[in-house]
Amino acid sequence: MNNKSRENILRAVKRNQPPAEDLVLGEQLPAIRYDDVEAEFIRTLHSIGGTCHLVTGVSGISSALTGNFETGGRWVTTVPGLPAIPRADPLADPHGLENIEVAIVEGDFGVAENGTVWIKETSLAIRVLPFICQHLVLVLPRQQLVHNMHEAYDRIGSAEYGFGLFIAGPSKTADIEQSLVLGAHGARTMTVLLLDQ
Repeated sequence: MNNKSRENILRAVKRNQPPAEDLVLGEQLPAIRYDDVEAEFIRTLHSIGGTCHLVTGVSGISSALTGNFETGGRWVTTVPGLPAIPRADPLADPHGLENIEVAIVEGDFGVAENGTVWIKETSLAIRVLPFICQHLVLVLPRQQLVHNMHEAYDRIGSAEYGFGLFIAGPSKTADIEQSLVLGAHGARTMTVLLLDQ
C-alpha cells in the first residue's frame, strides 16, 4: 500500500467516526476483598495452572527449587544471594537465552483476585526472560499481596518504572480445538515462592 492510499483510508475513517461523547461514570461497585488474601491468591493461582509454595529465607528458596525442578538444565536468576545459580546478565544477547530451563525472578507484589504477579523491569535483567524459559519461578515476599486490581493499579500508578508486567500462570492457549495447552507461547510452568523473611 502506498502512502496516498493509506492517507485516503485514514481520511475516510475519520470522516465516518461517530461524534465524541463524554464518558458517563455510573456508581462504582466496591472492589472485591477477601478474608484471607494469601489463601485466595494461592487458590486463584492454582486455578489458572500455577503452583505456590511457602518458603522461609534463601535456604527455603533453594530447597523448593531442588525439590521441584531437575537440576540438569540451564538455570538463571535475578534473585540476589541464591548459591550456585548464575545471575542473569542484563547485557547478554537475548538470543542466547533460548535454552533456559528455569528462570528465578523477583516479583514485586501479587494480586489475589486473579493470581497475577507484578514484575518491574529492574527485577527482570532481560525483558524476554520470563517468556523464553521453560519454567518460571517468581519469588514474592509473603506480605506483598493485594486483594484486587484496583489496589494493584493504585500501587503501580504512582511508582516510577520503565517497563513492568503482570504475569498470570504459565503460558496457555485453547485456540486449537478448544483444548487447553500449557506452555504454548512461553513458560510451561509458573511457580510462586511466597517468601516469609
